[in-house]
Amino acid sequence: MSEISVAWLLALGLFIGILILLETGRRIGDRRFRRDPDGARAGTGAVEGAIFGLVGLLIAFTFSGATARFDDRRELIVQESNAIGTAYLRLDLLPESARETMQEHFRRYLDARIEGYRKLPDVEAARVVLTQANAMQGKIWTAVIAAAHGEGASPDALKLLLPALNDMFDITTTRTNATAIHPPTIIYGMLVILMLASALMAGYGMAGSKGRPWLHIFAFAIVMALAVYIIIDIEYPRLGLIRVEGFDQALMNLRAGMK
Repeated sequence: MSEISVAWLLALGLFIGILILLETGRRIGDRRFRRDPDGARAGTGAVEGAIFGLVGLLIAFTFSGATARFDDRRELIVQESNAIGTAYLRLDLLPESARETMQEHFRRYLDARIEGYRKLPDVEAARVVLTQANAMQGKIWTAVIAAAHGEGASPDALKLLLPALNDMFDITTTRTNATAIHPPTIIYGMLVILMLASALMAGYGMAGSKGRPWLHIFAFAIVMALAVYIIIDIEYPRLGLIRVEGFDQALMNLRAGMK
């Protein structure tokens, strides 16, 4: 099951759980009001304030972290495009006899990188294609070194090409690791627990009224569940509704320019 499927189930479960705990809190409050009308709300304000404050703090923390990682992943796409483009341009330092072959290696490598991310959200298929792209790196490195020692190569070919290739290959590791950086699961667990606790407190605060404020009940449940889903969706920007595919256009534009 994908992370986004888990997010949908979590949001749905949280929505239902909040509705249940709102009603539970209201019934507890009603019983308390019948026994002690004057003291039923004594001291509850401080507890409610602490719980709702923690909920707001955790939502802000997780949302801010998710958006920061989302921006980092978009920036890494641009960095990879720049790294490949720089290395490709420096192929002009190689002998003309080897240049076309190396350019074709680069085109196939970039095609594999683009195709790998197109395969998502099929994670397994994407992993296979990206693994094939990584396997090309060794071939490109060896071929560049051989060509740089060939007749007609610029004396500075190795000095300029090898650092560019390093950058081009290193960015793939950086991007792979970036996709695995997420908050600890316990953070989400604590957020869900506090949301459920806040629902219990909110339901208790609704006690004493003759009817149920359905608008407030459903609005509270929907907003809380939606907040959790959006945070997780941003954390996995190639699997859900919020995606980074638009920035892949930088790699596609680079590929179009590799004549």
